[in-house]
Amino acid sequence: MSQVAKGRLRGRFGRLDRTVFGHVANRSWPGAEPVLPRLSRSANHGLLWFGIAAGMWAFGGPRGRRAAVRGTASLALASATVNTLAKGAVRRERPLIDAVPLVRRLPHQPFTSSFPSGHAASAAAFTTGIALESRGWAAAVLPVAASVAFSRVYTGVHYPSDVLVGAGLGVGAAYAVRGLAPTRDLVATPARPRMRVRALPEGDGLVVVANAASGAQTQLLDPVRQLRTLLPQAEIILYEEKTGTLADVLDTAAAEVAARGGVLGVCGGDGTVNAAVEPALRHGVPLLVVPGGTFNHFAVDLGVDTVAEACAALTEGHAVRADVGRITSETDGSRAYFLNTFSLGVYPELVRLRERWSPRLGGPLASLLGVVRVLRTSRPLRAEVNGRRESLWLLFAGNGAYRSVGLAPLRRHDLADGVLDVRVAHGGRFARTRLLATAVAGGLARTRLYAAARTTSLRVSGLPEGTDMAYDGEVVPAPGAFRLDKLPGALTVYRPLTD
Repeated sequence: MSQVAKGRLRGRFGRLDRTVFGHVANRSWPGAEPVLPRLSRSANHGLLWFGIAAGMWAFGGPRGRRAAVRGTASLALASATVNTLAKGAVRRERPLIDAVPLVRRLPHQPFTSSFPSGHAASAAAFTTGIALESRGWAAAVLPVAASVAFSRVYTGVHYPSDVLVGAGLGVGAAYAVRGLAPTRDLVATPARPRMRVRALPEGDGLVVVANAASGAQTQLLDPVRQLRTLLPQAEIILYEEKTGTLADVLDTAAAEVAARGGVLGVCGGDGTVNAAVEPALRHGVPLLVVPGGTFNHFAVDLGVDTVAEACAALTEGHAVRADVGRITSETDGSRAYFLNTFSLGVYPELVRLRERWSPRLGGPLASLLGVVRVLRTSRPLRAEVNGRRESLWLLFAGNGAYRSVGLAPLRRHDLADGVLDVRVAHGGRFARTRLLATAVAGGLARTRLYAAARTTSLRVSGLPEGTDMAYDGEVVPAPGAFRLDKLPGALTVYRPLTD
């Protein structure tokens, strides 16, 4: 296309843009004047969306929390892209607002480039990110997002094309985030070893221990109510610390279930589910995992995202085998088990800070501030790994191979693959700075400070006294020497039949 033709095309689009803008400015919009300008201002700096995300985190359950995180991450990427790259590349003057009634105008007119609309990009990115996790929440947020986008034309600060392109960039940002951290529907679930298990249509024979201390109380009450509705014949034990230890309550429930050929259920987060592993293995009973905590990584990787899905698996009699990670102390022979991850180094301190700050700040902000704190104050750990002396920032072992971006484990494709996914971040000269820089640049696989391997066992020794370890979100003192290995397919867990 010639330059003349391109100029004519731009001229036509420009005239169309101004025409539509003029129609919006000259038309009377009953009821909009007291609403849209205020709504437009509330979205400044993403404050409206952060407030909605906080509400979703507090009251949306596991799916709502994941949707809030994905929506916020999408918003952040869209905002950074639009405000640093797009606006700088296309410097377009703001519309003349002479035709816009004074009552509609914002108190302070923006002075940055008009193209594209950052508000529209943020609204579209946040809503699309939510939709990729939860259509229900997206349907609730969509009218607000559309109103914010339209308000930018209504108040006279953007042309319609600014809003449309900004919204398109926001949608693209949400899908870019999904490319880095796939949603559950994109992760194909391979065929795990299925088991023939007893179906309990009304929950008769099921004993569920629900941990009242797992996550916020508002998160637990709803799962318990759903269990009582969907499985009316199940016995539900609401555990509280004053009734004894969680391990003892679960062991008693497992023994009772084993005697009558039933099923042990556990409702809570990853730490609560971890506490049920040893009783289930000792008594040889199948486990029903009901997501009900702040974090439910094992349930999500298993394919049990909601209480209804857990109940469906039980009533239809579908289950799989899952591997169990094992930690064996060489000091006293004691054992502990993990279903998700084990770690030494900076991560146990991060878990401790997150647990301390989450009640006041919420999980995402507490995690972010915890990362900043441990990176600023922590020191590498000296230990022997398989007989070799190492300086470690982090030793991570996953129960199964994790898909990840850099150091962060994201999702597992299989819970019965027979391997430990081991990651090691080494210490050294400027190691902290170099690791952060290469992680941001996506070059961890090319630096000597980071190593990854798949194995079936690992020996760690020579740990300093007072060293902590973390597994499945719980922080405990580490033995001076121990071995990590696997119990392949040791645990039978109910799971919906989806593949």
